[in-house]
Amino acid sequence: MTTAKIFQTGRSQAVRLPKAFRFEGQEVTIKRVSTGVLLIPNTPGSHEEFWQAWYAALPEVDVPLTREDLPQQERNWDL
Repeated sequence: MTTAKIFQTGRSQAVRLPKAFRFEGQEVTIKRVSTGVLLIPNTPGSHEEFWQAWYAALPEVDVPLTREDLPQQERNWDL
């Protein structure tokens, strides 16, 4: 995994990206995800392309996504 340096510039925090991770353009969209931050380039179609590539990169899940319903329980409502 590649790492990047974090530094202060004025009162803001910045990240120095390695050359292989540089963006075209001047802005990115920032999204907070469960354990970090996701940067998406602001170019036409980039969001849709990004999410298509992200979903395509997910491993296939071989787990049933449904469950069997249990029989209804008898309850005593006269407590």
